[in-house]
Amino acid sequence: MSNKLILGSLSPRRQELLKQVNIPFTVRNPNVDESKITSNDPIEKVEQLASLKAKNISLSENEVILSADTVVAYQNNIFEKPQSKEDAYHMISKLSGNIHDVYTGVMLRSLHESKMIVERTEVEFLPLTEEEIHWYISTEEPYDKAGAYGIQSLGASLVRKINGDFYNVVGLPLSRVVRELRYFSIFPNND
Repeated sequence: MSNKLILGSLSPRRQELLKQVNIPFTVRNPNVDESKITSNDPIEKVEQLASLKAKNISLSENEVILSADTVVAYQNNIFEKPQSKEDAYHMISKLSGNIHDVYTGVMLRSLHESKMIVERTEVEFLPLTEEEIHWYISTEEPYDKAGAYGIQSLGASLVRKINGDFYNVVGLPLSRVVRELRYFSIFPNND
C-alpha cells in the first residue's frame, strides 16, 4: 500500500515542481517561527528549518511529510528573502559577477522514520550594470525568494551558468526527492 504525501510548505514553486512529476500531495501549513533557527551555517540552517517544519505537522499512519527550506549563501553569508528594496539591491549587487551557493534542506518524515537531504548548487551571476540591478529590483520577483532572485523566471537573465541541480535553485532538488520518496512508498502517478 502506498503512502500519502503531505507537503509542509505553502511555496507555490514547490507545489508546481511536485505536480510537474505527477506526485499527488496535500498541503499543510507548518506555521513555525523560523526566527528560532539562528545558525549562520547554510547547511545547518536548512537542515534545522526543514526539520522544524516537519516536526510541527502531525501525521497519521499512512502519511509522509515533505518539508524544505532554501537559502542562498555568498562567502558564507546567508541571503534569505529580502526585507526591502535596499536589501534586494545589496544582495543582487553582491551576487553580480560572482559565484554563490544555493542550499536546500528537505526532511521526509513518517511516523516511524525520517530522512534529511541537503543539496547544493553553484550559481554564477553575470556582471550586472546598475541599470540591470535597478530594473530587476523594481519588479515584484525578488521579494519572496531567497537571495532576492528567481532563476525560473526573470532572474534567469542574471545567471551565466549553474553547476548542479537547477530545480534545487527553484526550491526543491526534484530528481533526488522523487528517488527518496520511493523509500517511503510514494511514487509518481502514471496518468
